[in-house]
Amino acid sequence: MLSFELALARLLAGAPAVAEVCSRPTLAAVGRVLAAAQRSALDAPPLDNSAMDGYAVAVADLSELPAKLPVSQRIAAGSIGCRLLPGTAARIFTGAPIPAGADAVVMQEYCQPLAAEVLIGHRPAAGDHIRRAGSDIAAGSEILAAGQRLRPQDTALAASVGIASLPVFRRLRVAVFFTGDELRMPGEALPAGSIYNANRFLLRGLLEQLGCEVRDHGQVADDLAATRQALREAAGDNDLILTSGGVSVGEEDHVRAAVEAEGRLEMWQIAIKPGKPLAFGQVAAAGREVAFIGLPGNPVSSFVTFLMLVRPFLLKMQGVARLAPASYPLRADFDWLRPDARREFLRARSTVDGGVALFPQQGSGVLTSAVWGDGLIDNPPRQIIRRGDTVRFAPFSELLA
Repeated sequence: MLSFELALARLLAGAPAVAEVCSRPTLAAVGRVLAAAQRSALDAPPLDNSAMDGYAVAVADLSELPAKLPVSQRIAAGSIGCRLLPGTAARIFTGAPIPAGADAVVMQEYCQPLAAEVLIGHRPAAGDHIRRAGSDIAAGSEILAAGQRLRPQDTALAASVGIASLPVFRRLRVAVFFTGDELRMPGEALPAGSIYNANRFLLRGLLEQLGCEVRDHGQVADDLAATRQALREAAGDNDLILTSGGVSVGEEDHVRAAVEAEGRLEMWQIAIKPGKPLAFGQVAAAGREVAFIGLPGNPVSSFVTFLMLVRPFLLKMQGVARLAPASYPLRADFDWLRPDARREFLRARSTVDGGVALFPQQGSGVLTSAVWGDGLIDNPPRQIIRRGDTVRFAPFSELLA
């Protein structure tokens, strides 16, 4: 069996990056991967402006307090005021440009309007409550780096400097199918010995959450010829074929033999728990090769291997720069005294006081553990964990993005 580190390195080395770039309206670019760094063509803010509702003044006019000043103008956001006359104040609102001649804004809470005058009871320092031009973004500076999946705040930043469209990589096209004569869909009758196909919902959801275009080829019988035919059909114009089930060593597990017949298998078993059987290879299709990954059929094994191995593979194909999820040291609030010889990914839940609790059943078929938990403990091979030890915890919020 390959170690986790070596398996991941081989996967990433065999991940062909998507080259096609398209332009998307900034308003519709959330979730896409940015193909080129973006720079601002202007300062933000473009002019000195007020950070508060209040009165723009020249500090020199407030030598004695309280000071009564005529209000010479009113400046709202989106309008440009005139030069401030000496000895006067300008009524100003948040975001409005600071008029020439003013060097501070007094918050309206310290002011009392009096018809055409204002009584000011606070002397500000020069620059108080003024947002300087370019203080957030300087013209010519990089605002977004290539290789990041765009979040709402990223597209908002692009829009704030006038960028109307963004260059993004095209979506990955991923074909999926699921092997097993025992599989049924919810809503169908469930004969004795059959199970509902949870992995179809799991993998489609995970792929869609990562921004992939999913092409579902349904369920495939436990038959070598049927599996080979499914591989040929799934290859098409897709970037990846992803399957679950049929990758173990049983007489009804045909995926390995089918991939070897239709292409080549580069990797099979990995020293992780759950998820030892994982197939990686290539399927030949019309003069090209399509990447193939076969996941185990147990739902938790499929879930964990997707998060820890398929996810970084997909991110690299998408052009994402940061592949490794963030993880954090937490206090173990449990004992784990019989560790496996393989690297373990334990379903766990963080606590508000910096600890982490372990789901009591860690079997690969216990899907409730993935719902109860909010992350995985990454435990090295043969590593005993005692209550109070520090463990490495990767939250699902990192692994599902």
